[in-house]
Amino acid sequence: MNVWWRTLLTIMRAKVMLRRRGPIAPRSVGRIKLRTLPTDIDLLMHMNNGRYASLFDLGRFDLLIRTGIWDAMAERDWYAVVAHETVTFRKSLQLWQRFTVESRLIGHDDRAVYQMHRAVVDGEVYCEMIVRARFLRKAGGVVNTEELFEALGRPDDLPPLPDWIQTWVAGASLPPTKASAPSTWD
Repeated sequence: MNVWWRTLLTIMRAKVMLRRRGPIAPRSVGRIKLRTLPTDIDLLMHMNNGRYASLFDLGRFDLLIRTGIWDAMAERDWYAVVAHETVTFRKSLQLWQRFTVESRLIGHDDRAVYQMHRAVVDGEVYCEMIVRARFLRKAGGVVNTEELFEALGRPDDLPPLPDWIQTWVAGASLPPTKASAPSTWD
C-alpha cells in the first residue's frame, strides 16, 4: 500500500511537468529521486529485491506521462502491460539511502516497446532492469508500435534493438495466452 502514495505523487509531479514544459522526446531519460524507506527493506536490512520492480514502475509512469504516451493511451482506451522483465543487481541500497530512478525507452519491435530502468546513486548504477511492455486495447487486441507512434504524432526515432535483447525475448517467452502451457518439470 505504501507505493500507492509514491505512485500518486509521481503521477501528479509528471503531469505538472508535462503541463509546464511540454512533452519530452521518447528517447529522453526520465529521472525521479527517491529514498529507501523502512517499508522497502528486507530482513538483511537492504532494499528488498521485489521492491525494485515496484519503484521502477514509478519511473515508467513518469516517462509515459511526460512523453505524452499516457494521454494517447487514455484517449484511445489503451493500457500497457509488462510482458518480460529481467533485473541485475550490483550493489545494495541501504535504509534511508537517496537514489535516482532513471528510465528510458531503448527500442521496440512491432508489438512492444523496451525500457531500461536503473537505480543510481551519485552517478553509479546499483541495479538495472530491462522491461518489454506491450500496449493493449481495452476492447481486445494488441496496439502495434507503428500505431503508437502515429498516435503520438511523433517520428519513431528509437534505435534498432540490440541482438542480445531479441535473443533474451525469444529465450524467455512463454506460449501465447490461448495456447496450452502445462506446468511440467524435467
